[in-house]
Amino acid sequence: MIDILLSFEVQSIIRLILGFILAGIIGSERESLNKPAGFKTHSIIGVSSVLIMLCGEYLSLNWDVDASRIPAQLLSGIGFIGAGTILRDGFNVKGLTTAASLLAVTCIGLSIGAGFYLGGIITTIFAYYILSHSHNFFNMKDSSEDLELSIVLQNSPAVIPQIEQILYKNKLAIQKIKVVPSEDDDNKEIMKLIAKHNGSLPINKIIAEISSLKDILEVEI
Repeated sequence: MIDILLSFEVQSIIRLILGFILAGIIGSERESLNKPAGFKTHSIIGVSSVLIMLCGEYLSLNWDVDASRIPAQLLSGIGFIGAGTILRDGFNVKGLTTAASLLAVTCIGLSIGAGFYLGGIITTIFAYYILSHSHNFFNMKDSSEDLELSIVLQNSPAVIPQIEQILYKNKLAIQKIKVVPSEDDDNKEIMKLIAKHNGSLPINKIIAEISSLKDILEVEI
């Protein structure tokens, strides 16, 4: 029984499942904030990283091949996926944290694939805590934060007061609103909104309420 559990095949299944779970934990946090790469992207990358490490181990067991060569190429290639999540909006750059989390799940997957379970699990705990709770540290220094929303809408004179009501109900103070015509469609408008808030913020609830309005086409953080 012990020999079966320690066999390469059984260990491969265990590592793939664990890689999926750990990467999915981080992906679910990104998904909850509507980031470009969420649960599916992180899970696929995490499992794929485990598989790449297992492929290297498999080749080294059956042929005289350096097991580190394939994982090294993966770390180089993951930069292309991470770059796809980085967006520039004026002077602001968004997506850097999500790109970093993709690199993290890649490293976690490689660790699990190599059998270094402790390192992968601890890194997952640290990464999840940093992503989901780091804002609490900065809240101690500055109790107010900015919420930036990009909203694609129609009939702005009618819908803006409704958005203001939703934000006021959730204790947000509007700092700036800018509405410009959409370059793709003359019937659409793009509204850039900045609001101040204190303490925790039910972002998903606010986005859901705004998205449910009649003339709202898209809401993005």
